[in-house]
Amino acid sequence: MCPIVPTSNLISVVNEMESYATSLPRYGRQASRSTLGEGLRSAQFFSDRMLLVELIRKGIPTTLFLTIKDLAPFSDEEWSDFLDISLKSLQRYKKEPDYLFKSIHSEKIIELAEVTVMGLEVFDTAADFGAWLNAASPALGGKMPLELLKDSYGQELVIQELHRIDQGIFV
Repeated sequence: MCPIVPTSNLISVVNEMESYATSLPRYGRQASRSTLGEGLRSAQFFSDRMLLVELIRKGIPTTLFLTIKDLAPFSDEEWSDFLDISLKSLQRYKKEPDYLFKSIHSEKIIELAEVTVMGLEVFDTAADFGAWLNAASPALGGKMPLELLKDSYGQELVIQELHRIDQGIFV
């Protein structure tokens, strides 16, 4: 049986993302940093679009990517496919701690982090979330949610479905 993902792990990842973004010179001066450690849902971080824009433009550092990757239920091959970079390049980047992903890759990493955090909040275990990602969903036109994560429109559909599941609305 897969253990329940502790809320502290989710909060830790989101706080690390927020900390990195608010340390950026342009955003850091304007930021009124809100912590997620006091029972606030991580959705609040992802709703701060200006913060996400700055984070994407600066680029996700390898260390933050690895933190997100460790939490996400995606293999290296899936990450390679999502980011549209070769597996060999992805493995090389993982060994370079100072590497910053390009903005197009950073945006996809943030999108997948949002799906992961929400999915783990909704399903509680990585195994249940992974099973849902790999099962055909009538609400998603019979497609597996994992198939839809390659582009941002598909990612939005997956997020909307996770919201519906969280609210108890099933198709």
